[in-house]
Amino acid sequence: MQNDPGLVAVLAYDGLCTFEFGIAVEIFGLPRPEFDFAWYRHCIVAVDDGPMRALGGLQVTADADLKVLDEARTIIVPGWRNRDEQPPEALLEALRNAYVRGARLLSICSGVFVLAAAGLLDGKRATTHWRYTDELASRFPAIDVDPAVLYMDNGQVITSAGSAAGIDACLHLVERDFGAHIANCVARRLVMAPQRPGGQAQFIPAPVPQVPRDDLSAVLEWARQHLDKPLTVSQLAAKALMSDRTFLRRFSESTGMSPKGWLQHARMSLARSLLESTNLNNEQIAERCGFASVESFRVAFRKLVGVAPSFYRERFGQR
Repeated sequence: MQNDPGLVAVLAYDGLCTFEFGIAVEIFGLPRPEFDFAWYRHCIVAVDDGPMRALGGLQVTADADLKVLDEARTIIVPGWRNRDEQPPEALLEALRNAYVRGARLLSICSGVFVLAAAGLLDGKRATTHWRYTDELASRFPAIDVDPAVLYMDNGQVITSAGSAAGIDACLHLVERDFGAHIANCVARRLVMAPQRPGGQAQFIPAPVPQVPRDDLSAVLEWARQHLDKPLTVSQLAAKALMSDRTFLRRFSESTGMSPKGWLQHARMSLARSLLESTNLNNEQIAERCGFASVESFRVAFRKLVGVAPSFYRERFGQR
């Protein structure tokens, strides 16, 4: 766990995108008295001189100017005010300097156009709101634009899709710093579901299903309680009182994922929680999470989480 997660600098500018800005302030700037360890330090950084007006008629007062980016460990770029407007050169230069010294940069929605203008995404995979992905790819051909995902983590640079996906990307960064348990605690305080995986589809053809959500919620909860079993689509469909074909369609409409992908994510969430909060060994965790062998568990964990289970426990496990 981080001893000092460092300073998070959230950019503010005239014409500020209020919702994206609020996401960053809520997650990184809100006091966390429920935690007995150091949380992020936070400041609002002015991009423009003079009064800055946010969408909706709000006026924003900053804590500091661009010089503070020299000290920030993490910089958040909310949605940019105008994709056709070249961001100020002073801002681009400050972002380049921060990147060179190792700062992390996270863009929400159209904020990716600022990082792209700074040249910080050349040769990298990136994403943005599905409405803007073609434009991003056309204007910046050196970027490998993925139009489907919620967010893309390149290690030092994270880009996210539409506004709500910015919540997932920010929670993902919290998870990187503090582990899944703490990220889920933050999500609960936001009164939202745990952070979604970055590879989940950002555009679901039927975001408001034609059937009540409860049709699948009970089945998903049942599946979470039986992750130690080799669950099949036919089993889940039978629980939902649907044919396999109807269940697959309804599942995709409701979650944007396949049942296999959802189960893999649910198993990884359980595995991370067990590694953080228990002394169970890998064999026991693999069994509880429904893996056929400890080796298949290690391979899946490393593929989806990015590190070995032993490393994850060493970093995030209870002392």
